[in-house]
Amino acid sequence: MAAEIVNPRSDSESLQGHTEQENGAEPLDSFDPAFALHRGGKMAVQATVPVRDKDDLSLAYTPGVAKVCSAIAEQPDLVHDYTWKSSVVAVVTDGTAVLGLGDIGPEASLPVMEGKAILFKQFGGVDAVPLALNCTDVDEIVETVVRLAPSFGGVNLEDISAPRCFEIERRLQERLDIPVFHDDQHGTAVVTLAALRNAARLSGRALGDLRAVISGAGAAGVAIAKMLIEAGIGDVAVADRKGVVSRDRDDLTPIKRELASFTNKAGLSGPLEAALAGADVFIGVSGGTVPEPAVASMAEGAFVFAMANPNPEVRPEVAHKYAAVVATGRSDFPNQINNVLAFPGIFAGALQVRASRITEGMKLAAAEALASVVGDDLAADYVIPSPFDERVAPAVTAAVAAAARAEGVARR
Repeated sequence: MAAEIVNPRSDSESLQGHTEQENGAEPLDSFDPAFALHRGGKMAVQATVPVRDKDDLSLAYTPGVAKVCSAIAEQPDLVHDYTWKSSVVAVVTDGTAVLGLGDIGPEASLPVMEGKAILFKQFGGVDAVPLALNCTDVDEIVETVVRLAPSFGGVNLEDISAPRCFEIERRLQERLDIPVFHDDQHGTAVVTLAALRNAARLSGRALGDLRAVISGAGAAGVAIAKMLIEAGIGDVAVADRKGVVSRDRDDLTPIKRELASFTNKAGLSGPLEAALAGADVFIGVSGGTVPEPAVASMAEGAFVFAMANPNPEVRPEVAHKYAAVVATGRSDFPNQINNVLAFPGIFAGALQVRASRITEGMKLAAAEALASVVGDDLAADYVIPSPFDERVAPAVTAAVAAAARAEGVARR
């Protein structure tokens, strides 16, 4: 897969361009650079071997290819050595939860999935193929991915709405012997934990000293809560639209009932704003808005990670009045919590050792490695590295591969 932007068609050859012109409208890319960049798509297949003459052809295709096929038929594990399987990931979506756009369907999701694929290549050296599925039924998605799995070394689930995303990931992990990773959950959690580790280090505190409040009980909120508990945080409460997820609520889904069983040791109830009083950490993955008085009620030296895009739950200029460390999901502010810091290296490490799955230990190792990149440069406006820091992917890859070997899920 080509790492750079490749456009195999000129504007004059583009069917969309013809359609726009025939309708009497200016092509969209004549006045918007985003459309200009996307013209013809953002990726293309690129051969890794030459086919210059009949000798090359006879090796790359028939008759030479038959020898390789026969060898794989006799020894199936050879597929990892003699095809691209061990270096390619399927990026799978049903288009039901795309960025902040919601359920826009499979075709409209493709620009995002192409973007994801080129980030895999750019930042992790991993090839990726976008697969936008025209179905939303859990059974159908699971069966489709299972049938496609022989072509891939891993599956990255993307932009699938909760709560279906939890069941889809779980069932695919049970049925496949390759890594299945829902990035909206675990990628977000890994980067959040890395930033929180460094924020705690900057303030001279341990994770066990902190009480966190998460706004949002969807895919990211649930995964972040689980990872923070695994990492040893003092306490974490999660709030949805109706308030803090607690055991005394009778309106919880099965996922939220499970969440209530291991979070909120303090027994908080009521609205998010009440839970924030005296809290050390706010983590926003909801898209809502937190009133300034609630932020002001947090503990001294608090951390505010307001990660909704494009509008953070707490504007940075407001958060800075009360918080020692502020992070967002945006690239135009310091401390961007960006999944691209995690998923390329996580998959690169898992594929490198042919891991059968991605474990909690591998994700925790990824977070530690990511945090360590900051090193002695740690500062309030630098608790997480830039996606363009060339140390990030190698550090995460190495840590994930080592953790896979230590946990017994590596096969080479």
